[in-house]
Amino acid sequence: MSVQERKERERAVRERLIVATARQLAEQQGWDAVTTRRLAERIEYSQPVLYSHFRGKREIIGAVALEGAAEMAAMLRAATRAADGPRARVAALARAYLDFAECNPAVYDAMFQLDGGLAFADEDTPEPLQDAFAALLESLGEVAGDGVHPGLFTEVFWAALHGLATLTRAGRLPPEDTESRVELLVDRLAMV
Repeated sequence: MSVQERKERERAVRERLIVATARQLAEQQGWDAVTTRRLAERIEYSQPVLYSHFRGKREIIGAVALEGAAEMAAMLRAATRAADGPRARVAALARAYLDFAECNPAVYDAMFQLDGGLAFADEDTPEPLQDAFAALLESLGEVAGDGVHPGLFTEVFWAALHGLATLTRAGRLPPEDTESRVELLVDRLAMV
């Protein structure tokens, strides 16, 4: 292994450590607790080392969002692969989405609430975000209905899921009714 390859590998390891530490700190204490000073202390590198990887917190949030999008896409696909038939796939997708949001609140915030400097619904949208949307579209496109654009239907269904996730987490909707909401969403919006 060349010196250059070793340095690149070490750099990638440091970058993954920064992102993992930011994510852990955000999940434990919220995004306000994530500062370059705290991250530097936790990973035992200087702040200039952090700045050599990320220009600031915004880019760190973006990196966490991209990692989360990849994880969510994998989770959605695993849930829908295990389901039999369109209705079961859509219900499994909805449950998996809401479970992801509930189990990863800081990551979910990085993906959809905070400014991570990422473009959505744009030609510059990073691949992990495109893939997360594709994971939704794969199951929802098949139930969009005649004359309904599958992408638009997916956006509306996604917006409903996001609303349910956000309102439940904020305590505006009782969590014990989540399954009833999923059933209603699947039966009425997806009509499967």
